[in-house]
Amino acid sequence: MTTASDGPVPVPTPDNVKGILHPDEQARHRSLARLSAGPEVGRFVEWYWSVRWDLTGRPPYYAEVLPFPCVNVTFERSETRTGGFVNGVCTTKFVRELSGVGETFGARFRAGGFGAFTGLDVGAFRDTAVPLTDALPEAAGLAERVLAESSDIKRRSIIEDFLIGRKFAADPNYRLVLRIVAAMEHDLELTRVDQVTDRFDIPIRTLQRMFRRYVGAGPKWVLRRYRLQDGADLLARGRIEDLAALATELGYFDQAHFSREFTAEVGMAPLEYAKNSLRSRNEVTSKVVPTRM
Repeated sequence: MTTASDGPVPVPTPDNVKGILHPDEQARHRSLARLSAGPEVGRFVEWYWSVRWDLTGRPPYYAEVLPFPCVNVTFERSETRTGGFVNGVCTTKFVRELSGVGETFGARFRAGGFGAFTGLDVGAFRDTAVPLTDALPEAAGLAERVLAESSDIKRRSIIEDFLIGRKFAADPNYRLVLRIVAAMEHDLELTRVDQVTDRFDIPIRTLQRMFRRYVGAGPKWVLRRYRLQDGADLLARGRIEDLAALATELGYFDQAHFSREFTAEVGMAPLEYAKNSLRSRNEVTSKVVPTRM
């Protein structure tokens, strides 16, 4: 039996770019596609995604992301690395150099899903990436088989056959993690850890241990990351008329607090980021809709 927090996860539509920094600019340098997870693995995997780029004759591009609190298993082929990898929760801005020709196909696990599925302590993968076979020795040969296929659908099928064939134990703690993380992500009124512990009637120490084991980062960081992603997404969409009100909505003490944290994480002030996003969007529009003479 599934609940709202552990049932099928809708695949984001193309206009949903939350977590992707400078989304319009980034879209000019690579393609992005997503696929839903099958019902057998949907309790652990949110969805699959693929990125491809061809920058032949062009300078490298540095794609920036504010990662979600989840593990991604990726199958990559590029000038910098090729193979299968387990990418732990990244607690800082993630920057990936795109150069030449390359591609990545990834399985994005739910927050807590990789730890529940494998039984591993996800905190050990925090801010790092390791070869897939270091974490799952039984995955030997999986990356080669995935990368040998050009179709995303066939790649998904290969990965899901592997996941379905791997035994896992039922884990009641994982269901609680799913419920808590879902509340953190979608309830904008949740801005403090004590609100979370009160709502779910769980001691702070227990919550912290659970998040390290399953999510890979502390509950305070997860809350702040979701709110920061919300802020970056709204700014990229043109929300600039009242930054003080935006800061309050996101749970920050004041506009200065929001600006300091945003600048530290993203690398530029909120208003500068919003203007940069608008400029990139206008450049895309001008190429799609020719100017009338």
